[in-house]
Amino acid sequence: MSDVVITVRGESNARVRAEEAAVRVTVSTDGPARGPVVEQAQERASTVQDGLVAHLRSGEVSEWSSARVSVWSDRPWNSEGVQLPLVHHASVEVSATFTDAGALSWWLGDVAESDDVQVTAVEWRLSPDTRARVEREVAAEAVHVAVERAAAYADALGLASVSAVEIADAGLLGARPEAPAPMGARLMAASGSGPSFSLQPPEIVVTSVVEGRFRAE
Repeated sequence: MSDVVITVRGESNARVRAEEAAVRVTVSTDGPARGPVVEQAQERASTVQDGLVAHLRSGEVSEWSSARVSVWSDRPWNSEGVQLPLVHHASVEVSATFTDAGALSWWLGDVAESDDVQVTAVEWRLSPDTRARVEREVAAEAVHVAVERAAAYADALGLASVSAVEIADAGLLGARPEAPAPMGARLMAASGSGPSFSLQPPEIVVTSVVEGRFRAE
């Protein structure tokens, strides 16, 4: 039998407990006078920031920022179609990266007690070093799976040796490239005593899919 080219796909995944949580909150105020509205937003944001500074000093927060401030005005309409006087608005967006789920739970429970603060996002993730290490391990395992699959095909054909011709991310050897599988996460909350939020870091699923062409002879 002449040489045969075998094309296969290898897949692998790993589940790793999340190490960090990127949280974003927005402090929003409104009222009839622009100055007091802006001042109230600044004061409330300062309280939120003070809490983050305390967690940063204790090592429960790796970084935080407050880079987005918005101030605007509008004239709403009532139910009778009459335009009302100006209403002024101010908002400050604060973001932080927590490395301790318990500290995050207490902090969210504290800031959420204010009507001026809205929790807009909590994103669980791995640290950059862990993510790089796990992605490398999962990719290597996916290649190993592809090699084993190609060897199984070759054995079924009565061919003795297999050598790699091409290895690529999924879709790069075909006509229709596929989007890489994203890292996913879930935010879990449960009721209980203590803080208003009880958060448990979820498992992050890291997936790698490769395609390979092998020559069997």
